[in-house]
Amino acid sequence: MKGALRVETLKLVRSPVGLVATLAVVAGALAVLGGITGAVAGGNPEVAAKAGPAAALNWSGLLAGAAQVTAVGGLIGFGTVLAWMFGREFTDGTITGLFALPIGRGRIAWAKLVVHLAWAACVGVLLAVGVLVLGLLLGYGAPDAATWAGLGRQIALAVLTGLIVAPVAWIATAARSVFAGVGGTIALVILAQVGALTGAGGWMPLAAPALWAMSAGTAVNAAQLLVVLAVPVVFTMLVCTTWSRLQLRR
Repeated sequence: MKGALRVETLKLVRSPVGLVATLAVVAGALAVLGGITGAVAGGNPEVAAKAGPAAALNWSGLLAGAAQVTAVGGLIGFGTVLAWMFGREFTDGTITGLFALPIGRGRIAWAKLVVHLAWAACVGVLLAVGVLVLGLLLGYGAPDAATWAGLGRQIALAVLTGLIVAPVAWIATAARSVFAGVGGTIALVILAQVGALTGAGGWMPLAAPALWAMSAGTAVNAAQLLVVLAVPVVFTMLVCTTWSRLQLRR
């Protein structure tokens, strides 16, 4: 198992996909937050109205904006990388070589999911550090206890987002295609937005993590968070089972 984890880590680290996705999520989120802050500070009423809680020029507003951006950008970035990690084996034809390895394919799938989650957590830490630096540069002052707690929720949001894109791994596997996985990622983003707009956010696993982070944990209860965690558990089992039963196609 350690060998599979090491190999999958090397695949992600040495591929430009992981680097580009990391920069896109972290730098992209910080750029958006800077743009929102600049527009609000400049007195743009349209941006202020659309930004909602993120329009506040303080730590609270910055953290609310970071949660909003991570909710969408994280789904897209994490989902795309997961689609690549699973779909590339079929697209590049390397799946045939996995049948000759002494380790089961179910364990290889498990290793992919673990490495992906670890990467998502690292991205979350980098983004939280970036938000901290941005807030200091904007002159919001030294972070208080509430701000540190918000930064912690930002990291947790990244981890939860990395977990709830697990269906993408199964889609990429079932379709044996990176593009199908990317399409599944887009579908997850749409479902998350629909859930938020219809008011079902707390019970919509794709939207609940962002609502939890933005509301300091008050808008989502423990039962709803358990529903969120049920998604990666179910799809992890499904993906590993599917990989263990894979057959070569002529």
